[in-house]
Amino acid sequence: MNTFPWITIRPKFGKFSLRIDRRLPKVALIIALLVMAIMVVNMGVGQYEISPLDVVKTLLGMETGDPQHVLIVRTLRLPRMLLSALVGLALGTSGALLQGLTRNPLADPSIMGINTGAGLVAVVLTILVRDFPARWIPVAAFAGALVAAVLMYVLAWRKGGDSPMRLVLIGVGLSAVGSAVTTLVITIGNIYDVQRAMIWLTGSVYGRSWVDFWAFAPWVALAVPLAWFQARQLNSLHLGEDVALGLGVNVGRQRAWILFIAVALAGASVAVAGVISFVGLIAPHVARRLVGTDHTGLVPTAGMLGALLLVASDWIGRTIAAPNEIPCGLVTAVIGVPFFLAMLYQHARTK
Repeated sequence: MNTFPWITIRPKFGKFSLRIDRRLPKVALIIALLVMAIMVVNMGVGQYEISPLDVVKTLLGMETGDPQHVLIVRTLRLPRMLLSALVGLALGTSGALLQGLTRNPLADPSIMGINTGAGLVAVVLTILVRDFPARWIPVAAFAGALVAAVLMYVLAWRKGGDSPMRLVLIGVGLSAVGSAVTTLVITIGNIYDVQRAMIWLTGSVYGRSWVDFWAFAPWVALAVPLAWFQARQLNSLHLGEDVALGLGVNVGRQRAWILFIAVALAGASVAVAGVISFVGLIAPHVARRLVGTDHTGLVPTAGMLGALLLVASDWIGRTIAAPNEIPCGLVTAVIGVPFFLAMLYQHARTK
């Protein structure tokens, strides 16, 4: 019996190898099955109820006896389900990167100001800029997330480099300032524009189509594998700056690169689905319970758990107050706030 806790993959081409935790394949399979099961059930929910069996038949191209099923499942509901899974995957992965980068279990895109920067730009353009094209708001929101991250990194920089603790403190400060400015802008806007802005701030995948999915999918297809390949560097950084330098890691450049990947994932998620909080906080913590602290298993598991959390939150939001619908961002906030307070309490007790 092999007692080694990792599986090492060495392709015949190239000079790199990939080491993954032995628990990862089993855990990933279980999470993937749960995500698909919830998506199937969720696609049958709504004013037009469809049984899970008919949903599966429609997805597989089989006859169900109702020609409307193809339109409802494939055109209207499937892109929403897939997009919610990808957004959750991106946010979970981003949270794992930020927590590993800062060595802080409370780090999260929404707490460190990245989501706040995107939301602030979207609110300002929606409320204060008349006739601003709605199709450009996601692009502007992503730019806002990127500016917030760059500002955080610049302000955290001191002679000799940056610091994980400074990154967290500056991020929290920027988040507080951004939230205050967002609230101020909302108070001076007219009611119609404020309603549009609040829909964005709550975070939702309602009404998303294949256009939104195909606009977001390339970000995930590019940035998530890059995040996985940074897992070894995160392990080095997690040991401390001196150890990482001794291992030959360019600490400043590596932190900047990992931060950029995390921002790209979080910013693109906010751009397509609005401000969804706490997914990036919860998913990495649950992942540590399942596969341990090694980032080669932690980062992909956190991403998959983020997908599971957001798909489940969307399903809860669609069913708990039916026929009314609660945005998935509010559901994740209801789950995340007590989770965050519990983490704060646990962190305080260990000090």
